[in-house]
Amino acid sequence: MLDRELSRRNLIKVAVAGAGVAAFAPRIARTTFAAPPPLAQKPNYKVGFAQVEENNPWRIAQTESMRSEAQRLGHELIYTNADGSDAKQISDVDSMIAQRVDLIFLAPSTEDPLAQACVKAKAAGIPVILLDRNVNEEIARPGEEYVCFIGSDFVQEGARAAEFLARVTNGTAQIIELEGTTGSSPAIDRQKGFRDYLAGTYNNADHLGTPAASAGFPNMQIVASQTGDFARDLGRQTFETLYAANPTATAVYAHNDEMAIGAILALEAQGKVPGKDVIIVSVDGSRDALQAIIDGKMAATVECNPRFGPKAFETLAAYAAGEQIAPKIINPDKFFDATNAAQEIANAY
Repeated sequence: MLDRELSRRNLIKVAVAGAGVAAFAPRIARTTFAAPPPLAQKPNYKVGFAQVEENNPWRIAQTESMRSEAQRLGHELIYTNADGSDAKQISDVDSMIAQRVDLIFLAPSTEDPLAQACVKAKAAGIPVILLDRNVNEEIARPGEEYVCFIGSDFVQEGARAAEFLARVTNGTAQIIELEGTTGSSPAIDRQKGFRDYLAGTYNNADHLGTPAASAGFPNMQIVASQTGDFARDLGRQTFETLYAANPTATAVYAHNDEMAIGAILALEAQGKVPGKDVIIVSVDGSRDALQAIIDGKMAATVECNPRFGPKAFETLAAYAAGEQIAPKIINPDKFFDATNAAQEIANAY
């Protein structure tokens, strides 16, 4: 965590001009005016969508939602895929700035480098709306360097996963945590919410089914934690390594469904029974995860809705109309377990 906080607060990656690689450099200075650049009202817009990657069902569903909504409204969508690279995504934003798009929708790879991209876009007079991942607000602030963040409450997602796991294990478990991409806001916040709830320090517990005990859950122990980079196969490999070192683990908390499914595959390869030998909880709400719940292999998943298109373009229109935009627009998310997975799977992505 210390290394991550240092990365988040002090070390800023920026793209080296023309080199296509990331390097450490001083922060770009904020522009002198506070508000994001204005957006003129007109029937159609040329907008950029800088996607972080498209290597899993969640990202594919998000991209399709953005494309279909842009097409429905008659907007031109300039789409890029950074393949999980900070440097590539910074370059993608630079390209959109050069093409003079009207607005950029950005799903940031990690918090610090892409905060710099927001600063750069503002200096070029182009407003930015963040989708599903946030940036370091010490570098770029909502309502100043970018318009707003639209997405889920990642801290709450982690807390909801912890609440469920504590309840179904009667407060006793040895947990392997599969983290998302290091430095990304979902990984940082889903870990925080999960750990804060188990420690009894989560401060929004009144919305959960079982409020966190003030003393926490001392018998809920995280025995190992490592990144699986939100990917199924890397999640499988990471879980295999951590489980070999911690064979008495009884639960898995994965920061997304892809890594959870990777853990299921690893357990089955070792002759274990996921859902019985090891209880698995996750975040996303994918069709594969809901099927795993129906099959008894996964206990639960917290929804993180990927269908951003309608809300994203609705917010663009409201901003162009001069309406006051909230700094954070939080999507309401469902919770899936054995009580509702079968009924909800038809609507899953």
